[in-house]
Amino acid sequence: MLLKMFFTFAKIGAFTLGGGYAMIPIMEKEIVDKNQWLSREEFLDILAVAQSTPGLFAINMASHIGIKTAGIVGGIVGSMGVALPSIIVILLIAMFFRTFKDNPYVEKVFMGIRPAVVALILAPCFSMARSAKLSLSNLWIPIVACLLITVWGVSPIWIILATGIAGFVWGKVRKS
Repeated sequence: MLLKMFFTFAKIGAFTLGGGYAMIPIMEKEIVDKNQWLSREEFLDILAVAQSTPGLFAINMASHIGIKTAGIVGGIVGSMGVALPSIIVILLIAMFFRTFKDNPYVEKVFMGIRPAVVALILAPCFSMARSAKLSLSNLWIPIVACLLITVWGVSPIWIILATGIAGFVWGKVRKS
């Protein structure tokens, strides 16, 4: 199990361009659909926790999933698996970047990758919206949060705290 987990997370880490958010669809397919280590709801819960936990998103996801499926050792194995490919690639780039940094072909490759990364980041947004059961009655919440961050410069920390408290209060009110 641990070896399979390591190679699964290494594959996710190796074939994801654009950082942690771009890996969500790949991670969801591997963790939920292919290996069935978590349900979709558990995956979304871990996604929410990983977003609000300090540190690198990919490491947070891998460690939380690893802990949930195989305990502390699973968390370490998942984190190492997702991080190792990036560490190797960064070391290789650092060794050879000066040689290729002004190469027009390399610049064109990066220009082609950028739109794909945007799509990889947007895809999980739609998937999460479906799974989070967004409706016309609660669609205003992510819209207002997005506006507060992008237009008025409100720190996402305040939004996370406010929505967490509001969700807690709403849950208590609905139970009573």
